[in-house]
Amino acid sequence: MKLGCHISIAKGFATTVENAHQLGCESFQFFTKNPRAFKGKAADPVQAEKGRKLMAEYGLVAVAHAPYITNLSTPDDELQAISIASLTQDLENAEAYGAVGCVCHMGKHVAQGEEYGMTRMVETLDMLLEQYKGACTLLLENTAGQGTELGTTMEQCVETRSRVAQPHRIGFCFDTCHGFAAGAYRPETWDEFVANARSIGYWEHLKAIHLNDSKADFGAHKDRHANLGKGFIGEEGIARLLRSGAFDGLPVCLETPVETEEDYRPELAFARSLYQ
Repeated sequence: MKLGCHISIAKGFATTVENAHQLGCESFQFFTKNPRAFKGKAADPVQAEKGRKLMAEYGLVAVAHAPYITNLSTPDDELQAISIASLTQDLENAEAYGAVGCVCHMGKHVAQGEEYGMTRMVETLDMLLEQYKGACTLLLENTAGQGTELGTTMEQCVETRSRVAQPHRIGFCFDTCHGFAAGAYRPETWDEFVANARSIGYWEHLKAIHLNDSKADFGAHKDRHANLGKGFIGEEGIARLLRSGAFDGLPVCLETPVETEEDYRPELAFARSLYQ
């Protein structure tokens, strides 16, 4: 696995890459723009080229993340159009920066029902992939099931992908906190969970991991990240996940609560100690 963490892009992409390298990362995640906004700037081509060269020099893998406010299942036509335009820019930026994919949360059906939400999400994805012609893969992230979130099971993630017109352009990002809080697995059932995910065709399209402990208990359906070993998954649980081999070859990015990026350094060291 390629361990890393989330790094700010505020000072330019080349600086982001340098900061990730200085922290000892093998991978890193960044927001394509302000995570609370639909509008943002296009990727700076000079920064993008410098950053990509540094990534190649340091052997780093980048994962992009779209804004949190995106809702693939919104019943509002205007908001759907805004979301598609926003995600198109996110994918364009992610491609410019050489990311392996751009993560986006699964949709929320907003009290319209799961079937409506699934159908609307597929419709939105089809419209997006018609508009964006580039090579960057959109990575659907599993959710904790907060409110009307879809994507709490790997089966639902796979179904969404199978229903879009261009499934080869869709991949997955798995969040360990979300999966636990959604009730998808417990640490003691992790191997069985992964075996099932492989059997239904989820794991073969998995491109990135978010490694987080959970402040919420199993099945609580609350998205609350905790530092590794400080939540309900626990030290032994995180170690079980890391040592299972399920994340081999994948970028594994921490999104644990920190005050500064430097605070990720001991978290990364702790994760490596659990892995070894």
